Amino acid sequence: MIFLQYVKRVVLSCAHRSLPVLVLLTLCTLVPCSTWAAGRGTIVVGGDHNYPPYEFLDKNGHPAGFNVDLTRAIAEVMGMTVEIRLGRWEEIRKALQRGEVDIVQGMVQAEVRARDYDFSPPHSIINQSVFARRGARTVQTLGDLKGKEVFVQNGGMMHDYLLEKNVGAAIFPVDTHIDALRQLAAGKHDYALVGNLPGLYLSREFGLSNIVPVGKLFAGQPYCYAVKKGNDQILSQFSEGLAILKNTGRYQKIHDKWLGALEPPAVSWRKILTYAAITALPLLLMLSAIGYINRRLAKEVALRTEEMQLQQQQLIQADKMASLGVLVSGIAHEINNPTGLLLYNLPVLKKIFRSTEEHLEQRFQKEGDFMIGGLRYSQFREDIPLLIDEMQDGATRIKRIVEDLKDFARKDTSQMDQSVLLNDVVRAALRLVENPIRKTTGNVVTELADGLPAFRGNAQRIEQVVVNLILNACQALPDPGKGIFLTTSFDAERNEVLLVVRDEGVGIAGEDLPRIADPFFTTKREVGGTGLGLSVSASIIKEHQGTMVFESQPGEGTTVRVALPALQGA
Repeated sequence: MIFLQYVKRVVLSCAHRSLPVLVLLTLCTLVPCSTWAAGRGTIVVGGDHNYPPYEFLDKNGHPAGFNVDLTRAIAEVMGMTVEIRLGRWEEIRKALQRGEVDIVQGMVQAEVRARDYDFSPPHSIINQSVFARRGARTVQTLGDLKGKEVFVQNGGMMHDYLLEKNVGAAIFPVDTHIDALRQLAAGKHDYALVGNLPGLYLSREFGLSNIVPVGKLFAGQPYCYAVKKGNDQILSQFSEGLAILKNTGRYQKIHDKWLGALEPPAVSWRKILTYAAITALPLLLMLSAIGYINRRLAKEVALRTEEMQLQQQQLIQADKMASLGVLVSGIAHEINNPTGLLLYNLPVLKKIFRSTEEHLEQRFQKEGDFMIGGLRYSQFREDIPLLIDEMQDGATRIKRIVEDLKDFARKDTSQMDQSVLLNDVVRAALRLVENPIRKTTGNVVTELADGLPAFRGNAQRIEQVVVNLILNACQALPDPGKGIFLTTSFDAERNEVLLVVRDEGVGIAGEDLPRIADPFFTTKREVGGTGLGLSVSASIIKEHQGTMVFESQPGEGTTVRVALPALQGA
């Protein structure tokens, strides 16, 4: 009765605005109160634990978001008791099918889902967007996804749709939208097909500045409450509660709280003209008074804004690097242990094979070809040594990648107080990479200036930088006729010692050049590049208070300039 009295007061207060409200009042007087609440007590309402701003778990682990506030408001006006349970979307869908969840508070309504679910009137409209890394081609039709690798949320609308339409894309399901966006930002696969508003929200919240929407393949889709097919009783209660909230204005307040800041408000031209007429004269006077000051301050404001943006980017990057360091420290040990066993045991295995080879050959000469391990011996004796060598090479490469990761992530504790001569470091680096150079080119030219002053730092760390730069130059050369040129010099005006490494290689595309020192970015992934060498090198140069600048033209080669502060008076 309390609920009915509440609804009557609400309806009477706005009866002059809507005929459906009067109909609802009539229903309220006829339907017993018991039919408005679930007969079995608490209604379990499911949702996605990471789909902001619609539904998510806040920093304290409590349900929050537009859908959550809407559900609680419906439960209040309908006199229902609800338990909101948020989890992985695919698990929530399965729980709905098993009857462990009674209703989900947000599901896109589509034909592909009509056989399994019933839907309420929509409480929102969801737009789906294709996200990609900056510089990627736009996607205009589903056909543009053919042959591409696409992230989707496991069990989400786009996952269902792509499976049904079979557009020819390689589908990679992940648990949440942020999983898809993070992996896409880290360089994995081609696209992420996710909700536009959650995608923009999460990109902003987690600082994923290198991914942007590149296409919208669908019109807005209705976003509704949904129940397992046939569970009409609960669905009707939520539909009626939603209608009450919309007619009383409470729905709009919840909408503005969560979505209003993300959606531009509509303003009528009449209001615009009215406000303009009222404020025109004071505004003109004010603009005249401050115009001169604005012109003088414009440059300073622009400069300060640029500095603040740079600081924000640095803070975001520092947070990413801290997270990466924790991750690498945790997995390096787990990878190194089995890799070490491979590197230790494979030579032993090869030695054992060689020791048995004589006896096997004798049998072959005596009996002819025979089967061993599912292979003919004539094939076995040729393939097995090669397979062992390939496994050993692979294990060695894994070990090298892990060492690169550890170098990249760990905070260096080596001494930085040595007095280092750049020419000595360059000569040592050349000796270390003599074999790769010999295999790549016969044209290496060095011009090391005499009398260079020393700089303070760590010779071994700078040697690592020079080795990385020379190896990168070797890998860039298209044929042995092209050359590599190393030059050292001293800039007295800036008091810096300089190293220039130039190659006549294939060069770097203009869109790739700004990211060349980013972690895990590489243009040589198909030949084993990890994208860590230049990131490690850039960190080392920064530790030495120096700079490293790249210049490149596709087809003409690349030049790297390293500058290190010389010791005063050296």
